[in-house]
Order: sequence, then structure tokens, then C-alpha cells
Amino acid sequence: MSEVLTEAKPITLTAGAVKQLQRIKAEQNIPDNYALRIGVKGGGCSGFSYMLGFDEPKDNDSTYEIEGVTVLMQKSHAIYLLGMEIDWQEGLENRGFAFNNPNAKETCGCGTSFSA
Repeated sequence: MSEVLTEAKPITLTAGAVKQLQRIKAEQNIPDNYALRIGVKGGGCSGFSYMLGFDEPKDNDSTYEIEGVTVLMQKSHAIYLLGMEIDWQEGLENRGFAFNNPNAKETCGCGTSFSA
């Protein structure tokens, strides 16, 4: 397993996001050795899509402790995610995780796709 980094965190999680992540982990009986994986993949309306889910640590991961949540991120994804805030929104037209990414040049209407 990779070491847990204590330096500056690449992303932030709002209190609402942390609460929902804890709820999901409990409701879906996610094992304790799993952590929150945040990343990007090619595709989506604007070129890249965000990845967010629970996973086991892998050799090429950086591991962070953010607001009590263990976060995994591939080192190569940091350039796209540095400074991003993950929030939970609950409104009439939008319910779910929101990605506020200062590195995104464009985002699509769904909020889960961006171009860099």
C-alpha cells in the first residue's frame, strides 16, 4: 500500500460531500480497506469525465487523508484535479456530487465532464 501523504491536499471535500460519502460507504457495506478513488478518464461531452468511487489502493496511487476520508489518486491525474472541490448538492434540478475544478477550461451541462 502507498504511504499516506500529509502535505498540501490536491482537492477539498465539503462537509456535505463527506457526509454523503460516509452514508454511501455504510449503506453499501464498503470494506474498511477501500478508500475513495478520485480520477479522470477520457470521454464525456467535453473530453474528460470525473471518476469517483471506492476502491482498493494500487501501487501507482498517492494516498491522502482529507476531512477524515482516505482518498486515492493516481499521480498522473493530479494535473487535472489540483485545487478541485467536491461538493454535494441537493436541489430541485440537481442532486449529486458537484465538481468545482479550476483547471477545467470548459464543462458540460451535466457537470461531470470537462476539457483541460
